[in-house]
Amino acid sequence: MGLLWVEEGRYGTSHCFWLEELCSNSIKTSKYNFFTFLPLNLFEQFQRIANAYFLFLLILQLIPQISSLPWFTTVVPLVLVLAVSGVKDAIDDFVRFVSLVSVCVQADLLLLSSSEPHSLVYIETAELDGETNLKVKQALTVTAELGEDLQKLTDFNGEVKCEAPNNKLDNFTGTLALRGEKYALDNEKMLLRGCTIRNTEWCFGLVIYAGPDTKLMQNSGRTTFKRTSIDRLMNVLVLMIFAFLALMCLILAIGNGIWESDKGYNFQVYLPWAEDVTSAPLSAFLMFWSYVIILNTVVPISLYVSVEIIRLGNSFYIDWDRKMYYPLNDTPAQARTTTLNEELGQIKYIFSDKTGTLTQNIMCFNKCSINGKSYGDVYDQSGQRIEINENTEKVDFSYNQLADPKFAFYDHSLVEAVKLNDVPTHRFFRLLSLCHTVMPEEKKEGNLVYQAQSPDEGALVTAARNFGFVFRARTPETITVVEMGETKIYKLLAILDFNNVRKRMSVIVRSPEGDLTLYCKGADTILYELLHSSCESLKEETTEHLNEFAGEGLRTLVVAYKNLDEEYFQDWIKRHHEASTALEGREDKLSEIYEEIEKDLMLLGATAIEDKLQDGVPQTIETLAKASIKIWVLTGDKQETAMNIGYSCNLLYDDMADVFVIEGSTSEDILILILIFFFFFFRNARKKMKPDSFLDSDEINIQIEKSSKNPKLLPDEQANGVYGLVINGHSLAYALEGNLELELVRTACMCKVVICCRVTPLQKAQVVELVKKYKKAVTLAIGDGANDVSMIKTAHIGVGISGQEGMQAVLSSDFSFAQFRYLQRLLLVHGRWSYIRMCKFLKYFFYKNFAFTLVHFWYGFFSGFSAQTVYDQWFITLYNLAYTSLPVLGMSLFDQDVDDRWSLLFPQLYVPGQENLYFNKTVFIKCMLQGIYSSLILFFIPYGAMYNTMRSDGKAIADYQSFALMAQTCLLIVVSVQIGLDTSYWTVVNQFFIWGSLSVYFAITFTMYSDGMYLILPASFPFVGTARNTLSQPNVWLAIFLSIALCVLPVVGFRFLKALLRPTASDKVRRNFSNARPHRCKRLRRTSTRRSGYAFSHQHGFGALIMSGRNMRPKSPFATTGTFSPNSDKYKHKGL
Repeated sequence: MGLLWVEEGRYGTSHCFWLEELCSNSIKTSKYNFFTFLPLNLFEQFQRIANAYFLFLLILQLIPQISSLPWFTTVVPLVLVLAVSGVKDAIDDFVRFVSLVSVCVQADLLLLSSSEPHSLVYIETAELDGETNLKVKQALTVTAELGEDLQKLTDFNGEVKCEAPNNKLDNFTGTLALRGEKYALDNEKMLLRGCTIRNTEWCFGLVIYAGPDTKLMQNSGRTTFKRTSIDRLMNVLVLMIFAFLALMCLILAIGNGIWESDKGYNFQVYLPWAEDVTSAPLSAFLMFWSYVIILNTVVPISLYVSVEIIRLGNSFYIDWDRKMYYPLNDTPAQARTTTLNEELGQIKYIFSDKTGTLTQNIMCFNKCSINGKSYGDVYDQSGQRIEINENTEKVDFSYNQLADPKFAFYDHSLVEAVKLNDVPTHRFFRLLSLCHTVMPEEKKEGNLVYQAQSPDEGALVTAARNFGFVFRARTPETITVVEMGETKIYKLLAILDFNNVRKRMSVIVRSPEGDLTLYCKGADTILYELLHSSCESLKEETTEHLNEFAGEGLRTLVVAYKNLDEEYFQDWIKRHHEASTALEGREDKLSEIYEEIEKDLMLLGATAIEDKLQDGVPQTIETLAKASIKIWVLTGDKQETAMNIGYSCNLLYDDMADVFVIEGSTSEDILILILIFFFFFFRNARKKMKPDSFLDSDEINIQIEKSSKNPKLLPDEQANGVYGLVINGHSLAYALEGNLELELVRTACMCKVVICCRVTPLQKAQVVELVKKYKKAVTLAIGDGANDVSMIKTAHIGVGISGQEGMQAVLSSDFSFAQFRYLQRLLLVHGRWSYIRMCKFLKYFFYKNFAFTLVHFWYGFFSGFSAQTVYDQWFITLYNLAYTSLPVLGMSLFDQDVDDRWSLLFPQLYVPGQENLYFNKTVFIKCMLQGIYSSLILFFIPYGAMYNTMRSDGKAIADYQSFALMAQTCLLIVVSVQIGLDTSYWTVVNQFFIWGSLSVYFAITFTMYSDGMYLILPASFPFVGTARNTLSQPNVWLAIFLSIALCVLPVVGFRFLKALLRPTASDKVRRNFSNARPHRCKRLRRTSTRRSGYAFSHQHGFGALIMSGRNMRPKSPFATTGTFSPNSDKYKHKGL
């Protein structure tokens, strides 16, 4: 253990030092160091089947009896692949190391003392559970005495016994033995890694858990190696290719055995067997391995290095995309891994955090209703409501020296009502300045900082501050408010605190004039039942306004007051004291006494708070939904808040057929009943969405019956309408038990949107894993806090948002950027392009290599199955490395079916990637068949053209070298034409690579086949003079042209008919490019009868703490001075 000093700061550990170093809190995310890199990296690379296969080939080539190709034909490509992959892995690992070093690593602390009275500490736990409300922790009295005396802290000699490291964020059990006494420790005395210190200058703590033992890291899950679906498919295809290769080699080996026993045995004088070959079967066995070497190019090693280069290039496009750059905090998009790009084009499910991901963690006072009049909208001269944007004129609060400069409001009529001393308006803002549990801090005069238990409260008090009712200071007995420039001190007589049952809070205050008033705010469904009968007319008007506010997704709150009789109050306060000190049934008695006084309230109006979404969130969600991507929100926030955001960003809306809401219990005594309830709930929900899903003939039911022990992937089920599902963490814990998880996943996946609230970080990962387990779909998790790390690691793709909750999510992510709205560009543009490019690359690569390799196969039937190669050995070496590598890389790095703008305007273009239509086993078989067909043309046309052919001068050219040159020239031109047909988007680079590769081929060919090269190295360059002799013949070029036509024309015809009869989405967009009517995102508005409830806090309020005075600092010296008056002569002509 060690002692840690913590100052107030973003991560809570801006400065720290160890007084006793007994353990380390370091965390290692890098895989290698200087000494282990080479052996570990080579070990990892040779775990790839293809790399191990080529190492095996190299060993075979070193055996003279079976080697039919020089060793360098395999060594050069293998070394190049290993070097490129090794360098990339080293760079990725170094970046991870540097990123971790730049972040301060934290620990779980036992709070010892703090700067606050009674050693209280205010914390925010957004990184842990997504909650933005303020929480309070308190040290033991025996350790609070240590204060900030470093000598006392150094001499601290206690023993802590506690539970083993675990992932329970809300629970801690331990004891502290100090000076012969034993003290109980619980979670209220712990500061967990990831929490943020607020309103506390300093605190000291004892490190309990460090590094991977912290509760946050225990929830983070383990890092797994992520591979794309194409990578997994490639492994299957490689095995298929191996089987195909073995079949071809077996056929040729059998052919060799038959030929040697039938003819070769009798012609050993002319064609002698190798020295150690004594029989035809032995010759066939050796020829099998010789053909393995020759035909190995059906699994080209250059494929893998090309894939790495393509992924790296497409990663750079993400890094360089200026449209994903966020200038406000200088944050560009970043591809933190270079191996998952094409997976971005296949996403089916998105799992998103709420706080800081969809929202900005900022609450704004947006609108209000006061005495039946709505404020907040802006109208033009004709009375038409206008859209508020950055150009709309803001209300000028410069007259108010205590105003918050960041507060923005646009309706000038509300300021006019305040200036005209409108009584209901003044009473409205007076209520907002008094009825709360906010703590003020004023280190400099006029520089007020509010620390609120919930962000909603902070927004309301800030609004009252700007409109002239400035909450300035509080003590356990008083509240100081500057009202329109006049400082007033109200006596605080009682706080009737908020809880999740009451859904309201009240304060009872005595004004300087001696008036007793109860001010109350809360959910409209609760407060409406407490109103005086005279408020019916105002209630109807306010309800209409509330519906309008709810239609815009705002969080609403009703405010009311009641003037109290002195005699009644004195009697009530005595009974209140008795209830608050009762030993039995205290909560029930207090609830009764609260309800007694909170009756016959007079309605003042309502407030509307905007839980400010990040820019473009509703539009992004709409666009992604049109791309058939399902979005699930996984949040630690409470259910009501999560649903509010769901409605705000149009995930949920009133036109849905139904929204299923599941609220579970924590009581283990009724676990069986809960499980039964959930079972029938899920089944009833599924029956409503798809009645046919209960028939015995249903495909999924049949599949489940067949594989009850080993669940298989379930196909998608279509509901008969649009549905939503909301489930909390307790319910989820039960729903993930046993057979219920199957019912859960079937029900949830039929819904358009799923919201899981009050879930732990580990439950987030379990939900993602559930979908991965039962659905053949690519998943993406996006979040910005440490509580999102687990699901980010679990999903196929993890995206981190560099937001207000730290960098933990970014450090664990595969891709990162600053705003949620950039997700649509990442998927619909970069992801789709990367997927299409990779698919085109693989189709072309397999085609060209099958066409190249199978010519050897056909040649075997005409060469006595002797394992003689068709092509020159230098052509075999350079075919994939030099002649065909750049054109396919050019297509794979620059090709686009449509540009980025049209990719976003037509989200449906994304669907083929989800269904994996562009490259799968069927497509591979088609490529293989096309390659086989082309190889037949490329062998037999040159063979027929050369057979018994004479030159114009009467000399024969029907020799092996001329045939080889003609075959390889036909091949290279055919595959170059094919790459031209596959290219949709032509650039200068594409043109240069294709024509340049052909030019390089002819230049190298004429050079290598020249007299000079033969004279220098006769054994290495035997094709002397072949190029100039063969390529000067017209009939050779006619045969080349015929080969091209026969290879290409069927492809052109098939693609023309396919585009005409069964066009793809891309074909339709390109065909109607000029007059297409694209999907356009617009500002979304909705009408709703559902009102968003006020969020308040996620725990019991701070009322008792405030009234006790245990959290009070010395009174601010600035709290008793007035500073402004909006009606003074100085501000009369401001035009407000």
